[in-house]
Amino acid sequence: MAAYQQGDRAAAEAFIERVSPQLHRFFLAQVSSRSYADDLLQETWLRVHQARRSYRPGEPVLPWIYAIARHTRVDSYRKVHRTEIREQQVDVLPEPSVAAAASPPGPDLEALLRALPDSQREVILMLKVSEMTLEQVARATSSSVGSVKQKAHRAYEKLRQVLMDMGFGTAAARTD
Repeated sequence: MAAYQQGDRAAAEAFIERVSPQLHRFFLAQVSSRSYADDLLQETWLRVHQARRSYRPGEPVLPWIYAIARHTRVDSYRKVHRTEIREQQVDVLPEPSVAAAASPPGPDLEALLRALPDSQREVILMLKVSEMTLEQVARATSSSVGSVKQKAHRAYEKLRQVLMDMGFGTAAARTD
C-alpha cells in the first residue's frame, strides 16, 4: 500500500489483485446479484484510489479498506433505496429458472446470512470469510472489540436457531 501511495503502478496492480477477491466475497454475501457486487467492488476501488493519501503507512490496511467498502455499500444501498421508492412495483414476478430451483442439499450460506441483521452479517463476513481479527473488524466498523464480539455472538445464536428451524442439528449441539 505504501508503494501504491507513492504512485508505483505495479504495486497498485498487485495490491488490487490480492485484495479484490476478498472484497468481492464480502459484497456477494450481502447483495442479491453478482453484477451489483461487481459495481460495489469497482466503486470501492475508485474510492480507495481517491483516498489513498489518507492511509497511514504502518497501520493495518484491511480495516482501512473494509471501512471504505462498508461505506460504499451503505451509500449504494441508500441510493438504490431512494430509487426504489420512486419506481412502480410489478404485480407478477417471473417464475424461477430451473437452475435456481435445483438447490444444493445443505443450507444455502447466502440465505443463512440474509437472516442476519446487516451489522451482524458484516461482522461474520469480516471475521469468517475475510479472516480478519477482532481488532481489525472493530477498526473497520468504527466500533469496540467488545461490540464486535457481541455482534458475532448474537449472529452465531441466530444462525444456530435458523439451522435448527431448518432441521439441521439439535438444541444440544453447540459449536462456535
